[in-house]
Amino acid sequence: MTALALALAEWAHELQPDPADLELADRSLRDTVAVALAASGHPVTRLAAALPDGARWAVAAHVLDFDDLHMESTTHISALCVPTALATGGGARGYLAAAGVMARLGAALGWPHYSAGWHATCAAGAAVALGLDPGQIATAIALAIPGAGGVQRAFGTDAKSLQAGFAVDAGIRAARLAAAGAQADWSALDAWLALVGGDPGALDLAGPAVPGGLAIKIYPCCYALQRPISALAELAGEGLDPDAVRRIVLRTPEAAVAPLIHHRPDTGLQGKFSLEYAAAAVVLDRHPGFASFTDEAVRRPAARRLAGLVETELTPGGSWLLDGELAAEVHTGGAVLAVKQQFPPGAPRRPPTAGELQAKLTDCMTGLDAEPSSWTWQDAAQVLARFLPADGRR
Repeated sequence: MTALALALAEWAHELQPDPADLELADRSLRDTVAVALAASGHPVTRLAAALPDGARWAVAAHVLDFDDLHMESTTHISALCVPTALATGGGARGYLAAAGVMARLGAALGWPHYSAGWHATCAAGAAVALGLDPGQIATAIALAIPGAGGVQRAFGTDAKSLQAGFAVDAGIRAARLAAAGAQADWSALDAWLALVGGDPGALDLAGPAVPGGLAIKIYPCCYALQRPISALAELAGEGLDPDAVRRIVLRTPEAAVAPLIHHRPDTGLQGKFSLEYAAAAVVLDRHPGFASFTDEAVRRPAARRLAGLVETELTPGGSWLLDGELAAEVHTGGAVLAVKQQFPPGAPRRPPTAGELQAKLTDCMTGLDAEPSSWTWQDAAQVLARFLPADGRR
């Protein structure tokens, strides 16, 4: 029986991207680099200034929680795989190899363990970028396993984005060690997958490079908030007076809000994982953006009043963040506004429009002298190095 690490390694080594794969890669490049640059002044990005290039860039790409998501595996693919490919010179093919392995391994891990599986996937992408053969790629994956894992209690703290940086660092390091001749037991991945309750039989090497595509975020917060925010935004756009709101009722499967662990947030990072605050922010800000997720914004008296009015009715079960649908009601003194939504803008089944993508890139580039449309896989590393230098100074 072929070790999973070798099966994934052979797939990555033989990958020949088609035009649709390359189009996804180019969109991911622009989206991820723009989000990383938008975080150039963030305190956590400054804390990460001492990390190597790929790790430092991954922290910046993830700290605003504005990076893309693979729905089937519930993994933040591009925040890790774009920096890995750029730091190792892997280009679009290196990115797609890393992303494809990450998506497949994440799907095999399953919903209960969706926050795991990062490190080994970065090793695969870095190993492809370094031109290693399948056996060396499998070794890199196995070498990265001891450092694998991220925990959901990190959500809303500095640790969440730092975990992403550690993952990229571990993956690149493992690939370089494999290139230098280090050896490892390829079956380490099989053993690890069994340890965390994954399903080896769910590993499917067929289909496009990234099966199911990627979800693009329209709002800079946890993906579990994209649907509630976009649904409530439809109601807020009708001229809703925040002072008139008396109740906000949200009904959805419990799986759809699994990451939303902060019910009374006190910081901007916690607000990105709070259903109650997100509802308040929509009513107050209409289109929650970067300014909606600062410490000061979360602590607004009006936001705290509205957050206290949120009632949730959760249906048991579910197996992904867009399970079922979201039904929202906003009760005012004399009316009840209601809306239902299954797929928010940016979801693979509701792809972002050109206007939505451009608006996001424009927001990210505010105050920065950079043009996303000009970025390529050959020069984007130089863009990141310029705005996110190793010493933290520009």
